[in-house]
Amino acid sequence: MSPRAPAVGREVIDVAPHVGGRHRRLSIMDEPKTLVVLPGLDGTDVFFRPFLASLPASIRSLVISYPKSGANEYDELLRVVRRAVAELPSFYVLGSSFSGPLAVMLARAEPEKVRGIILSATFVRSPRQRLNRFKFAAVGPIIWALRAARRIPVWLLRRREDPFRRAKAETWSCIPAHCLASRVRAVLEVDVRDALRTCVQPVLCVAFENDQLIPRASAEEILLHRPSTKLVMLPGKHLAMYSDPSRLADEVVRFIQDGEST
Repeated sequence: MSPRAPAVGREVIDVAPHVGGRHRRLSIMDEPKTLVVLPGLDGTDVFFRPFLASLPASIRSLVISYPKSGANEYDELLRVVRRAVAELPSFYVLGSSFSGPLAVMLARAEPEKVRGIILSATFVRSPRQRLNRFKFAAVGPIIWALRAARRIPVWLLRRREDPFRRAKAETWSCIPAHCLASRVRAVLEVDVRDALRTCVQPVLCVAFENDQLIPRASAEEILLHRPSTKLVMLPGKHLAMYSDPSRLADEVVRFIQDGEST
């Protein structure tokens, strides 16, 4: 699937239904650069919309949505992503949460295209190793029950018009539980530490100080296997790219700018 070519620097290129609005910042580079965004476990652009709107006009964004049915293992998703970027001559890739390993796999598979890797609130192998033994429980009905339990506080503590509640409702309504279960099993099995060590691109690792889902140890493991990685700690929780998007946008812009200067 080939992305549409929008007016330079004015809109977000997106294979998902949502198309981002106009960017607010000034251009920082002569030629527009492409940022391929690989989303989290929900596989949609929903929680990235504020971040995309915070990027400058000099950065085009391609958000790759994942299939809602069929196989959702990392190898299958890598084929989906490679088809989506087939016509791009070069780009930077941002892998968030679930998609960190996928960003590393893409960089290794497309070394001539990927100019830099941004790993945001993510890992290179299962961030909760002690849970790997419970992979058998990552099935549709159990994931459905867990989602329902997590939905209750959002519904009780936030108003109907609250943006975060609306965003949660959108992802819950469009992503089936069996699809999430498949991705959870993939997380419990993945290990791209060797792939990270062999990647030739510069790496930026962004972790959030109050992230209760992905522990700081996951960022430290990235540094262990790729010492040249630049680690940035930002305030906020796991979904800080939604609640406080400008901080992540600033770091991404700086990373791309540094990459272009070299």
